[in-house]
Amino acid sequence: MANVGKLVILDRDGVINRDSDEFIKSPEEWEALPGSLEAIARLSRAEYRVVVITNQSGIARGLLTFNTLNRIHQKMLDQLHALGGEIDAIFFCPHGPDGGCECRKPLPGLYQELKQRLKCDLDGVDSVGDSLRDLQAASAVGANPVLVRTGKGEDTEQRLAAGEEPSLGRIAIHDDLSSYVESLKVGGQIDS
Repeated sequence: MANVGKLVILDRDGVINRDSDEFIKSPEEWEALPGSLEAIARLSRAEYRVVVITNQSGIARGLLTFNTLNRIHQKMLDQLHALGGEIDAIFFCPHGPDGGCECRKPLPGLYQELKQRLKCDLDGVDSVGDSLRDLQAASAVGANPVLVRTGKGEDTEQRLAAGEEPSLGRIAIHDDLSSYVESLKVGGQIDS
């Protein structure tokens, strides 16, 4: 398989935008976390490809439609474009926890689809998430799981510290997406 170059995979809720136990059901409810869109714009300027992989079970639960999800994503992209940032692709699972699909994280189906589309390995590619299932899905395809403390991240950090998922090994942990992107800097530039 081909070398993917500079790629970062991001979860959406809790990493890019505020998460809600009630789900993000409309563009009005979608609110970027402070600094997250600026962080993605920095990645874009440094010629990283950014892909979002997200569970969106609100569709299966009847809380929003595909059209509404597209409008939410368009709001995210519009705000990001205003800052000079790009997201190359958004992969989402619309199924519920009992849907029996292969694409709902922690299963790696969406990561496998990304590998097929890019015709590449994801070995060592950073995949930034806030939940244990994000980390598990990334690890299943050889990607490098990275945890942020936003969203469900602090709870996930405690679960890791308690030894809940020892197979993941040592996980890089950052306060938020901005601090993760900052960690890529070398000599004032984002590392290539």
